[in-house]
Amino acid sequence: MKQRFDTTLPTLSRKSNTRGAFRYALNRWPARACYCSDVQAEIDNLLVARALRGIANGRRKYLFAGTDSGRERATAMYNLIGSARLNGIVPETYLHYVIGRITEHPIKRIGAL
Repeated sequence: MKQRFDTTLPTLSRKSNTRGAFRYALNRWPARACYCSDVQAEIDNLLVARALRGIANGRRKYLFAGTDSGRERATAMYNLIGSARLNGIVPETYLHYVIGRITEHPIKRIGAL
């Protein structure tokens, strides 16, 4: 496809919308090649946008978290729950697992939880 774009581009009028589209595609070819070679890459960022929607909706609630440390704790919980959901884990199950093991887990390996 890239080869076809490269050979067709010089034949198009400089003011042509098609030429603009070809140049756009060719300028972004490295990103497209990366996307096509990575089977886990998403074509858009809707997952991230959806995950951030909860944070945006919670802004008013953060005003009533009490203190700065309360807001930090709420943010940490939102991050844990959001990460669990993005990884296909039921948040309640994950939190139950972590809370049950965190006191016995070595601090140097906390990331393993």
